[in-house]
Amino acid sequence: MKRGLPWLYLVLALGGLALDQGVKAWVRGALFEGQVLARPLPGIFELKLTYNHGIAFGLMSGMGYLFAPIALLIAGGTAYYAFKHPQDRGIGMWANGLLCAGAVGNLIDRVWMGKVTDLFWFRPINFPVFNVADTFITVAAVLLMVTSMLPEKKPVETATEAAENEVTNQQ
Repeated sequence: MKRGLPWLYLVLALGGLALDQGVKAWVRGALFEGQVLARPLPGIFELKLTYNHGIAFGLMSGMGYLFAPIALLIAGGTAYYAFKHPQDRGIGMWANGLLCAGAVGNLIDRVWMGKVTDLFWFRPINFPVFNVADTFITVAAVLLMVTSMLPEKKPVETATEAAENEVTNQQ
C-alpha cells in the first residue's frame, strides 16, 4: 500500500499552531498583563492577558518547565500515529492534529518565555483564563474519549478474502 503524507494532520497541527501563536502574539501586543478587553461578549466572555507559570489552571506554579518533556512525547506520539495512518480522515486524526497543535503551542511559550500566555476568560464563573492551545487540547481529549466509546469497525473483506474464508469454514 502506498503511503502518502498525512495532510489532515499536518494542516491541523501546523495551522492550529500558527493560529495559537498568532492570537497569543496579538494579545501580548494589544494588552498589558491583567488588562481586560470587554469583548467579544462584555461581562460574559472577555479577553484578559495573564501568564501561567505552571501547568493547567496555574497548578505547580514555577514548574511548568517539567511539562516540556511530556509535550514533546505528546507531539511525537501524535506524529507517529499520523504517519502510520496517513489515509485516516476520522476523529482520531482530528484529535491527534489538535492535540499536537495544543501541546506544541504551549511548549513554545514555556521554552521561549518561561510562561504560557492565556487570554480567554469566562467572567460570570471566573473560570481560569485559557488560550487557543488549551482549547485544542480539551477538544482533542473529548474526541479521543468519544472514539474510545464507539464500537470498533470491522475491516471490510475483499471478494478474495471472503472466498478464502468460505473455503476455510467449509473445511
